[in-house]
Amino acid sequence: MKKISIAAFLVFLILGVNAQNSTVKKATADFDKAQAYLNNNEYEAAIASLKDAVAADANFQNAIIQLAELNRRIRSFEEAKLYYNKALALGAGSDVRLHYGLAECQINTGDYQSALKNINVFIEKYTGNDKAFLAKAEKYRKDCEFSIQALKTPQKYEPVNLGAKINSKHRDYFPAITADNETLIFSRNIDGNEDFFISKKVDKEWTDPVSLSSNINTSQFNEGAQSISPDGQYLFFTGCNRPNGLGRCDIYVSHKEGNNWGQPFNLGAPVNSMYWESQPAISPDGSTLYFVSNRPGGIGGYDIWKTLLNEEGEWSVPVNLGPEINTPYDENTPFLHADGKTLYFSSDGWPGMGSKDIFMSRMDSTSHWSKPLNMGYPINSFSEETGLIVSPNGTEAFFSSNLKDGHGDMDIYQFKLPEDKKPMAITYVKGIVRDKETRKFLEARVQVVNLGNKKTAYNDYTSKDNGEFLAVMPFGADYAFNVSADGYLFYSENYELKSVNGNKPFLLEIDLERLKVGTNMVLKNIFFDTNEYTLLPASVTELATLKELLKNNPNIHIEVQGHTDNVGNDLQNEKLSVNRAKAVYDHLIESKIDAARLTYKGYGETKPIAGNETEEKRKKNRRTSFIITKI
Repeated sequence: MKKISIAAFLVFLILGVNAQNSTVKKATADFDKAQAYLNNNEYEAAIASLKDAVAADANFQNAIIQLAELNRRIRSFEEAKLYYNKALALGAGSDVRLHYGLAECQINTGDYQSALKNINVFIEKYTGNDKAFLAKAEKYRKDCEFSIQALKTPQKYEPVNLGAKINSKHRDYFPAITADNETLIFSRNIDGNEDFFISKKVDKEWTDPVSLSSNINTSQFNEGAQSISPDGQYLFFTGCNRPNGLGRCDIYVSHKEGNNWGQPFNLGAPVNSMYWESQPAISPDGSTLYFVSNRPGGIGGYDIWKTLLNEEGEWSVPVNLGPEINTPYDENTPFLHADGKTLYFSSDGWPGMGSKDIFMSRMDSTSHWSKPLNMGYPINSFSEETGLIVSPNGTEAFFSSNLKDGHGDMDIYQFKLPEDKKPMAITYVKGIVRDKETRKFLEARVQVVNLGNKKTAYNDYTSKDNGEFLAVMPFGADYAFNVSADGYLFYSENYELKSVNGNKPFLLEIDLERLKVGTNMVLKNIFFDTNEYTLLPASVTELATLKELLKNNPNIHIEVQGHTDNVGNDLQNEKLSVNRAKAVYDHLIESKIDAARLTYKGYGETKPIAGNETEEKRKKNRRTSFIITKI
């Protein structure tokens, strides 16, 4: 449960010791009745009796103070402010905790100037030894100072309702969207039961939502707080009070199997525990899962944690994100953008507008998070803001609220993000994989590797039911792209994305060829320096794929071929092409591929696959390839 300084809620039990009691019998009787209700935590009944007491004696300080505190306790802040001010007007200000309570109410109603004055009075005059109480007051002072400045520099904020196609008379909330911006999954609460609904974008319009899957949605349990992988193939979500749960709420995952979803799988220990685990957020490469938990070892009440997926498919012991993100208070609803670097989350610990605000932080090259940046006013307000996600192209944010133009209890909205709150630019490669001859969909392995740091950005299999894949590629790096399937020649492509020149996606229809004599393939991720024949480190990904093909098919013989463009001396070009082909040949032999299966040859400029009149075309001719000579 949330860690709360006991002083924050103890005030109304101890205040009044130095305040005036009443000499009016009815007021005293009503006050005593209220104490009995308080002992049973019946706050509403206690408030009613205290109001009767004040009606009988308008100067009854103890009753007025308790009305202020109880209304603050139930978050009826406007009502609480009236009673705090009345108590202070009656001379009860000798206990500075009244100023603390009033300041908290003023923050939660957006009256920051008055709140700052009152919290300063409290900090200046408080003589108690409750460090947590004083720390919360200091936090409130920072909130006030931040908010006063934020109001002077408002962000452009024009929320737009997603409309009646998505939103209903029910509670619609917690949206999640795939990297191609074409699939939306959200939670809908109908008569107390939470289920997932899905909508597809067709001709730039969202279709009518339908229940996601009977394998995931249930009538007896609630499903919510989900995160969908950028390719739309994995759904991580929160399930509470399920028979196979380890705690009150656990994290589950379901994998899309063709056109349907598989049975959910409880991630189990060490991710889930006897404590509360919820609100998962999966990284675009599927290797890191962020989530919220109140498990021991945290910094505050609810913290954001992360766990890593190893090569054996096991999740590591979760690690707290630490003070770079978490505070002594609460953090929740993390959302990691498809860029893999930008984290959006809600917190009531970092300086904000009151209650929970939305923040963003970006991971640097050393895997450290930047200081969280408040999204600003009026994106954040004195109300609670949570559950924000950002579109794949980084231009718009989606959130849930009950704004005045809504269709029901709660609706999903979108708004344009300010420039300084946008994530890093991304693009993606999306397509289908088929057999070239039969045109049947294939179950194929799709790999995307960052050639700079050698990290795998995507590694998954297509479904034989639809052959689909989608892999995210953040700008700022070059990528090797490979598709392979048993019995087929693999497909190779290279994407140079070191600079942002638009984020138009790459759409492919890949037809894999069966292994047969005479099949020729260009290795698009074999690299050499200009006029050199030493393999560059970025070539290791493609070489590994080629080695895997040869090891999995021990009867295949190949000829490695080198080619150049027509620039320079013919003899030098032929020599360069021979040496480059030999470099690949030597690497394969060093990797224990039988030399009897390999030959190499340089063709110089004699076999162009494009013209030589432009640099772009000459680049295509400068290539390394291989041809199957025997099976």
